[in-house]
Amino acid sequence: MSEHAAFTALQNHLSNRIIGQEGLIERLLLALLSDGHLLVEGAPGLAKTRAIKELASGLEGEFHRVQFTPDLLPSDLVGTDIYRPQDGSFHFQPGPLFNNILLADEVNRAPAKVQSALLEAMAERQITVGRTSHPLPPLFMVMATQNPIEQEGTYPLPEAQLDRFVMHVLVDYPDETAEREIVRLIREEERTPGRDLSQTQTPKLSSEAVLTARRQVLEIYMSAALEEYLVRLVRATRTPAPYGSDLENWVRYGASPRAALALDRVARARAWLQGREFVTPDDIHTIVPDVLRHRILLSYEAEADGITPDTFIKELIQRVATP
Repeated sequence: MSEHAAFTALQNHLSNRIIGQEGLIERLLLALLSDGHLLVEGAPGLAKTRAIKELASGLEGEFHRVQFTPDLLPSDLVGTDIYRPQDGSFHFQPGPLFNNILLADEVNRAPAKVQSALLEAMAERQITVGRTSHPLPPLFMVMATQNPIEQEGTYPLPEAQLDRFVMHVLVDYPDETAEREIVRLIREEERTPGRDLSQTQTPKLSSEAVLTARRQVLEIYMSAALEEYLVRLVRATRTPAPYGSDLENWVRYGASPRAALALDRVARARAWLQGREFVTPDDIHTIVPDVLRHRILLSYEAEADGITPDTFIKELIQRVATP
């Protein structure tokens, strides 16, 4: 089975297990193909945790879930040196970060020191304990969740850490038809615990297959005109004045060059996932809100007027000429 066929089978498997969240499923696979991390925000009960667990079940890798709380310590994530009294030495005991897929549940509930430890893992793909740095696996992905409803006892993520997420995905409620299917699916699972109720038995993707698919994504063709358009979109978040004085008053800080890198990589990944050898403007338009919304800081006046990053991005898409 080719890498593309394997990813398609995994996507179909996830669609059978996660009802009504096709956008989240696609973004999970795009983040995996883009060698990036994913920040997912949505109300409780929208299958955020279930989605990452199902994705991990389709990969030949180690999965770990960490519930972030205000009393969490950095050693709870990275591990610690254990003293051996029999020979007087110290032995490093790896923490949950030393896995292929990590679910950081309610990531904004952990204090600054824990966020710092997670940032090193996300940015440098390594963990430092004392004077020793330990590399993480080549296949390493963090999916972090946030609850937008309850803000008491939370710590807003620093901008440097937000910038390390390749996408920030907003998850909404499913429609009525999907919700009925969810009720039926969960009822059947409870009747037959432990049995796979998906329509197909999907083979697990190996780490080598994922890494090969990532190399294939980099070979997807993007025209010079689209590449220029992509860069213009990102630069317009910093200097929006040419596209309207109202946009200039809306934004304090725009996206960094890392946003252009993420947009390029994810657009290619979407084209690859859909079986195309080239990127289209629709690929960029589809994923640009998820790539940019957490990288834009609005002005106080814009926030007071109810302007959101998505509003700003929508206006940019309409005003920056598409090739």
